[in-house]
Amino acid sequence: MNRLHYLLLLVTLISCTTQDDPYSEWRSYLGGSDRNHYSSLDQINRDNVSQLEVAWIYHSGDHRGDNRSEMQANSIIVDGVLFSTTPGIKAIALDAATGEQRWSFDPFIGIDSLNRPQTRHRGVVYWEDGSDRRILYTAGKYLYALNAGDGRPINSFGNNGKVDLRTGIERDTTKMFIRSNTPGAIYKDLLILGTLVPDGALAAPPGDIRAFDVRTGDLRWTFHTIPHPGEYGYDTWPEEAYTYSGGANAWTGIAVDHQRGIVYLPTGSAAFDFWGGNREGENLFGNALIALNAETGARLWHFQVVKHDLWDRDLPAPPNLVTLERDGQRIDAVAQITKTGHVFVFNRETGETLFPLEEKEYPPSDLRGEEAWPTQVLPTLPKPFSRQTYSEDDYPDLTTESNNYARERLSGIKQGGQYIPPTTEGVVIFPGFDGGGEWGGAAVDIETGIMYVNGNEMPWIHQMIDLAEQQSFGQRLYAANCSSCHGAERQGDPQQVYPSLINVKDRLSRSDMSGIIENGKGVMPGFAQISTPERGALIAFIRNESEDESLSEEEHPLASPYGYTGFNRFFDEEGYPAVK
Repeated sequence: MNRLHYLLLLVTLISCTTQDDPYSEWRSYLGGSDRNHYSSLDQINRDNVSQLEVAWIYHSGDHRGDNRSEMQANSIIVDGVLFSTTPGIKAIALDAATGEQRWSFDPFIGIDSLNRPQTRHRGVVYWEDGSDRRILYTAGKYLYALNAGDGRPINSFGNNGKVDLRTGIERDTTKMFIRSNTPGAIYKDLLILGTLVPDGALAAPPGDIRAFDVRTGDLRWTFHTIPHPGEYGYDTWPEEAYTYSGGANAWTGIAVDHQRGIVYLPTGSAAFDFWGGNREGENLFGNALIALNAETGARLWHFQVVKHDLWDRDLPAPPNLVTLERDGQRIDAVAQITKTGHVFVFNRETGETLFPLEEKEYPPSDLRGEEAWPTQVLPTLPKPFSRQTYSEDDYPDLTTESNNYARERLSGIKQGGQYIPPTTEGVVIFPGFDGGGEWGGAAVDIETGIMYVNGNEMPWIHQMIDLAEQQSFGQRLYAANCSSCHGAERQGDPQQVYPSLINVKDRLSRSDMSGIIENGKGVMPGFAQISTPERGALIAFIRNESEDESLSEEEHPLASPYGYTGFNRFFDEEGYPAVK
């Protein structure tokens, strides 16, 4: 993740697209609906790239005052105009040759950078029909439609230019966090959109996939990733799971085969990430690549990459639409990278795997109430692009001290490769929680047929917390909801994205803390589902103050008997990655 406070471009000439060459512009997220990051432009090449100079710099002026801004937007270029988003989630249009701003739209006017509801965003969607040219993008809990020419909201879309992202969710979502940070995909006059939802221990929204009418904002179809009664996959969950379970959301991006009218959606894990005692079964359509009829949302085929996920193994990036040659025949395929460092490849129409798969057995869980799925499936080809096991041969060897540190730290912690269930003693996750493959995805050179992918090889240590062993109700609430970011000891995270809470009462009043917990702030989502009495107990624990002992867990039950210590990369004592 690059934390940039401005948009920097190295520019030569802007070439206009032609019907014969759809790859000479960048009209869609990651370069096109095939999500291949491919461009046919060749004015910048290996012979002259060293001669590039800065042509212009655009300063958005809305970076966070605490220097925690993130710039993840993949800008698009249409007819010489660059459309993007800024760290403060403004939508902007710039002259791509000069950097001159044509317009800017700010959905959070009057809100300072530290209090904006989200700080991570990946771009916009462009749609046109004759003279009707629109930019569609999300900010906070809304989907906006803007005039591409002047950036003004199109009042005929939804409610004065915006649609609430909670529209059509068949559950009470008034206190739920639902966002969409990655651009959706256009099919004809539909915007097909996934969502970002929290997958922590408390109630999470379902990851419904929806299609909105580009002109009106009306909801045209919904696909339930947690199936309702009578729907395919309903029997892979407990009977009432569709009323309470959440996640299984398509947050990473979507690919579209316009010729076939098929949309391909990768999904993440069901909530809670690391304990699934309340969601027995395989949990379709979590961790699956789903092919839907783009016009209707009807399921055509699917493949579940991880069954009953306990490792946060979301499919981390949009799939790539590729063409393979086999026995002299060309086969249109869809390729999906994973956090485990694999590439699954399927026939686009039928979902038939194009390379052999192997089903392997894995150990059971020792956590109360958990029934880990006994087997998982991995491809035999292509070979993994990241190492699959972390053992003594992989311990760091920069110094004798770093090697000894790894040995001591890992004493008593389980190792053994993929799909070892979480434990309270700890288990090594390798590749780590960010992959393997990451959200940026793979690139494909359509001329050579070569796929390029960034393969991470970082060990993480994952450790569960038995909430029954926590001494107070507030402490149990903290372990269930807060320790994953702020640390088990309230110390914050090493990367300083999430601050220490040890002396938070010197900075914030109880009222301030209550408001932040309920509504969120900056990179922190809101936890409005935590009741007022629960917030009181949680705040008292964080502030080292006495709690209201009248609170009963029978009245305020926790959704999971376990929390976890956080997303902990494994560094040696000098702060270097603890891997050779």
